[in-house]
Amino acid sequence: MAELLTIQDEEKKLIQDAYRQLLRSIKSDMDEDDRKMIRKAYEIAVQAHSEQRRKSGEPYILHPIAVARICAEEIGLGPTAIACALLHDVVEDTDITLDEIELDFGHRVRKIVDGLTKLDNAYNAESPQAENFKKVLSTLVEDVRVVLIKMADRLHNMRTLGSMPRHKQLKIAAETSYMYAPLAHRLGLYNIKTEFQDLCMKIIDPENYRQVAEKLKETKRDREQYIQEFIAPLKQKLEEAKIKAQVLGRPKSIYSIWNKLNTKKVPFEEIYDLFAIRIVVDAPPEKEKLKCWQAYSIVTDVHTPLPERLKDWITMPKSNGYESLHTTVIGPGGRYVEVQIRTERMNEISERGYAAHWKYKGVSNQPDVYERWLDSVREVLDDPNSDAIEFMTDFKNNSLFQEEVYVYTPKGDMKMLPKGATALDFAFNIHTDIGYHCISIKVNNKLVPMGYKLISGDQVQVFTSKNQKPTEDWLKMVATGKAKAKIRSVMKEERRRKGEIGKEALERKLRNLKVDFEESVETLTKYYSLGSKIDLYYMLAIEDKTIPEIFRKFKVEHSKLVEIETEIHKPLTESTEVQQEQLQLRKPGVKARLLINGEPAERFEFTFATCCNPVQGDDIFAYLTASAGLKIHRSKCPNALHLMAQYGYRVMKAEWVITNDVSFLAELKIIGIDEGVGVIERLTHQLSTQLGLNIRKFSIEGDEGYFEGTVKLMVKNTEQLERAIQELQNLENISTVTRVS
Repeated sequence: MAELLTIQDEEKKLIQDAYRQLLRSIKSDMDEDDRKMIRKAYEIAVQAHSEQRRKSGEPYILHPIAVARICAEEIGLGPTAIACALLHDVVEDTDITLDEIELDFGHRVRKIVDGLTKLDNAYNAESPQAENFKKVLSTLVEDVRVVLIKMADRLHNMRTLGSMPRHKQLKIAAETSYMYAPLAHRLGLYNIKTEFQDLCMKIIDPENYRQVAEKLKETKRDREQYIQEFIAPLKQKLEEAKIKAQVLGRPKSIYSIWNKLNTKKVPFEEIYDLFAIRIVVDAPPEKEKLKCWQAYSIVTDVHTPLPERLKDWITMPKSNGYESLHTTVIGPGGRYVEVQIRTERMNEISERGYAAHWKYKGVSNQPDVYERWLDSVREVLDDPNSDAIEFMTDFKNNSLFQEEVYVYTPKGDMKMLPKGATALDFAFNIHTDIGYHCISIKVNNKLVPMGYKLISGDQVQVFTSKNQKPTEDWLKMVATGKAKAKIRSVMKEERRRKGEIGKEALERKLRNLKVDFEESVETLTKYYSLGSKIDLYYMLAIEDKTIPEIFRKFKVEHSKLVEIETEIHKPLTESTEVQQEQLQLRKPGVKARLLINGEPAERFEFTFATCCNPVQGDDIFAYLTASAGLKIHRSKCPNALHLMAQYGYRVMKAEWVITNDVSFLAELKIIGIDEGVGVIERLTHQLSTQLGLNIRKFSIEGDEGYFEGTVKLMVKNTEQLERAIQELQNLENISTVTRVS
């Protein structure tokens, strides 16, 4: 008993220390009412979560305190947001209600906490993640603090993922990489975005993460020495010019270095810009541009610039508010170095995004980029009946875009659109009605197709006709969320109007059968896997399915429609037990090479996904498809992020049962110097004769001294595959060997 008391006392001290650290981290000014509000939120949260523990075994309350601290310290939010962060899980996980929150803290806090609370009915939806994310974003347009607290919540969860099972770690990391990292970028939260990317890579691709981290550690001393050598003359010249500035050198993130290695297909030793030099200039608002360009002039006097690598985001800030001058110069030893030049205001906004932006609102002459962005989110959210997965995809692809194009109206007004936007997107961007009635478009005075992809500098002129209206094909011609949402809305209305004929015919039939109309419609909608009853009526109206055809498959029992066939079509549910029952389709002769949720895989119908061709030893997961049983994917599969982020509840744990009597197909891409005759013989000799591997397919193309080849091999496991890659890489005149799938 005494020991139990000691542990409780230790935990109380731990909780109180965490709370004191939170209070010390608050940077904003607080009055007595603010202090009382935070204290009250803390006391309610401590009491509400008193019986709960995290997966790691520590008291649950430490999580909301840590989230509140991230809000205060790393995002710079004020007292209201800190109180909401302390309360963010109480409605979802405890008996406390939103009405009680409103009584204690008022309507604003209730609204934010409600935005942070998951939907109760989301488990019935096709994608609970998408439904909940849509809810968070619908609150975003009213109060951006909801999303900022959500960011802090996700960041703390990612930092403490270690105690979760591996398949859960993969799901959370995939969702973070797919949605939260781009959203952090869009809100200008550079540090949080970078940490998200690194933490996700650590989980999804631990091997490459470890390799890059070790290489950075090994080269740390040389890098630091080089940075000092690079910045010493810069500091001297800035002082001589009487420009007050801090000159800092910082390594790039592990994720961004790996991205570069992956894109350029070169070894670590050949990546020169492993670090960026940042010059933070002390300048009053009216002299910011001038001082930054003066600093740029000094940089290019000291080191040779690469003119094509100059990026001016001071004159034209990025769509997430980012302002900075970027240039790449050739430093000592011929190494490329990226230099970023900005003022202290710009630096704070680039580090802390939206929260810092409010502090400086009106200081810069730039339009309010966040208001403009929030307007675009409102437009995507316009249709309350929109499908959550469609919405999430549109939002990710368009509202979270990382690059933009700048185009102009005939009068010279500039419009910013996501990279990949089309001429028709431009029409919808000007005004919804112009989009609806667009009949033709000229770009730079030349007639172009509506699906023409815009490039920066284009001048666009839209012609309209009141008789024109959108068609289904238009969805293929647009890329932005706003245009897609508006076209879908028109299409839905058109389907609803046409569907009235089908609805009337169905009503007559069901009235004759004496069954409940609404219940029967729901049964038929589920049976045909349709998104809504409007789709059912439309299907009947266009005679894709006829009334007699439908009712040959159903009979009436106890005043209800029942399917005549023995196998009842059931919608997928979140319950793993139900999923497993659906999959008890034994396949004789299939060897159990896997465990799925701890059970031999031979109990299930499963196949290996062709998009990533898993090989024994790969980190894998099982995904329950709607109609083809289980698919086994690699956790690094190009489709993994999308599947785990949007359909996480369909993802199941999968593990290999090691065996040597099964082979797997793997594809390699080989790039090297084309020496002429003998290249193919050398490669096939190494694989077949030296390594004893069975080559299933080989193709090669050479041009101007360079060749690119692909080879499909049968291998036992990842060890054998890695050895094949290494042996090929060691051959003379081979540049890179990479696994395609």
